[in-house]
Amino acid sequence: MPSVAEPSTATQAATESAADQGRREYALMLLAGAAGAGLVLLALHQTWAHAVYAAPHPLPPQVFTVSGQQLVPLASALAIAGLACLAAVIATRGLARRAAGLLLAVIGVGAAVTATASVTAAAVLSAVAGTSPAGTETGPGSTTSGSSGGGSSIALATSGHAVFTGWPWHVAAAAGAVVIVLAGLATVWRGTRWPVMSARFERPDRQRQARADSATMWESLSHDQDPTLNAEPASDAGPAR
Repeated sequence: MPSVAEPSTATQAATESAADQGRREYALMLLAGAAGAGLVLLALHQTWAHAVYAAPHPLPPQVFTVSGQQLVPLASALAIAGLACLAAVIATRGLARRAAGLLLAVIGVGAAVTATASVTAAAVLSAVAGTSPAGTETGPGSTTSGSSGGGSSIALATSGHAVFTGWPWHVAAAAGAVVIVLAGLATVWRGTRWPVMSARFERPDRQRQARADSATMWESLSHDQDPTLNAEPASDAGPAR
C-alpha cells in the first residue's frame, strides 16, 4: 500500500485562516445588524416635528412634540422584526440561514422605504389629535398648569401648523435600515461559511480528541497500517445523549 503523506502545514494554516475569517465576518454581521436596528429604534423615539396651535388672545400658543414613532410606527415594528431575524440567523445553518438573511434584507428595505417616506403637515397634526394636555409645551409667559377638565387640549386652538425639526433623525433611521439590508445580503452571500450554533457550543475536549484521532490515522496510513485494527473500544464512554 503506498504511503499517504500528511496534509501540509500550509494547507492546515489556510483552513484555520479561512475559519477565523468566517468567525470575524459572522461577528461583524451580527454587530452591524443589531446596530442598524438599534439606530432605527433610537431615531424613531426622537422628536421629528412640532405641531403649533394658535389660541385666542391672550392665551399662548400650544406646541406639541411629535416623535418618529408616532409618524411611522411601521418602521419600528420592522426594526424589531430585524432583531428577530438575527436570532434566526444564529439558530440556523445552510439554506435556512440564507433564507433568514434574505428575509432580513427584505425587512431592511421595508424599514428604509418607511423611514424615508414623505411626512406631511397633515400627518403631524393628525398625530397630536386627542393628545392629553400634559404633553404640550406652552409659549412664553404661560400660566397653564397642564391639566384641565378632561377636554381636548386643542379645544381652544383656532389654527395649527407643523414645524419639522427632526430631519437628522429621519436620515439616521434610513441609514440604520440600510445597514440592516447590508447585513441580510452578507448573510445570503457568506452565511453558509460561518460558524453554526452546534459548533460554537461543542465541548473543547471532544474537539481535541477529534484532532488527535485524525493525527493518529494519518500516522498509521503513512506506515502502511490499517488504523481500524488498533482501535480499542471506549469502555469509559458515557451513554449517548
